[in-house]
Amino acid sequence: MTMIKGITVTLYVEQQVDTDPFGTPIIEEVPVEVENVLVVPTSSDDVINTMNLTGRKAVYTLAIPKGDTHEWENKKVRFFDKDWRVFGIPLQGIEEMIPLSWNKKVIVERYE
Repeated sequence: MTMIKGITVTLYVEQQVDTDPFGTPIIEEVPVEVENVLVVPTSSDDVINTMNLTGRKAVYTLAIPKGDTHEWENKKVRFFDKDWRVFGIPLQGIEEMIPLSWNKKVIVERYE
């Protein structure tokens, strides 16, 4: 029996790196590696539904591993040597009620 294993995805999180002379924080996107993320093509029904509801084209669905505490909403991610943008609200289940290693999913669109 083969074990299901995800790939490493780079998530860009916002982090304060400095402040300007007026005291306003300077924010930059810092890459963070998230391991064991499942990446699957979005179903054709979900593509049509998201296009109708949001005007955005869902390309991939990412399953995020249990225990991950990163904020995924509206973040830039990188995998397959391309940049993607998470859109919509991440869907999360109760860790103890889900048998596999993933309990959250997000949808991404191509980001250029």
